[in-house]
Amino acid sequence: MVARVFRLNGLLAAAGDALSRPAGQSSARWQVLAILEGEPATVASIARVLGLARQSVQRIADILEGEGLIRYVENPRHRRARLAQLSAEGRIVLAAIQAAQRPWADRVGGAVGAPSLRRATATLDALIAALE
Repeated sequence: MVARVFRLNGLLAAAGDALSRPAGQSSARWQVLAILEGEPATVASIARVLGLARQSVQRIADILEGEGLIRYVENPRHRRARLAQLSAEGRIVLAAIQAAQRPWADRVGGAVGAPSLRRATATLDALIAALE
């Protein structure tokens, strides 16, 4: 099972890279942009959601800031841990990636089926909870 999850991760990362490449991004950058879609977040909280080291997310966030896709804003809850926030340009780039992703997701979801995807999601959630 673990080998299959690793294989799936590789396939999803490759698909994410292909989907985000026309927007000049990678799947790693897309993940950070997507997390910031709802609300600003600290780099540490983004790293926790993605299960990555804070330093690797910090590097990606700094690149996104350099490209003008996110900006850092003051965090009212913590003086030193600034919040990353999508910029207007970041929202445009994210929307372009999501538009490319929808038909891909529909094809994959149609091939697997909604009931199977729901069962797989529940199983993965249980595994994540057990490992955390």
